[in-house]
Amino acid sequence: MATRWTDAEKKVLASFLDGERIVRLPARQQKRMVILRWLLEKFEPDRVYPQAELNEIVRRYHPDVALVRREWVEFGLMDRRGGKYWRTDGT
Repeated sequence: MATRWTDAEKKVLASFLDGERIVRLPARQQKRMVILRWLLEKFEPDRVYPQAELNEIVRRYHPDVALVRREWVEFGLMDRRGGKYWRTDGT
């Protein structure tokens, strides 16, 4: 199920996305979370991803995969164990 974005969130997405690519991650945490949640939607909720596969998918949208992975885990959007990642849907 796709997220229903508020008008403010749509504005953030328009400002920081160029089509399907992230131009840059916002400095402000609230805006950053919008972009991280948008990218998280590219992953299936009940699936475990090996780190290599997750990296490959993230790289399609943003080059700094380590930063994205770290922030997902830090903000509780994904969890990891033994090189495997899965959504926590802590949105």
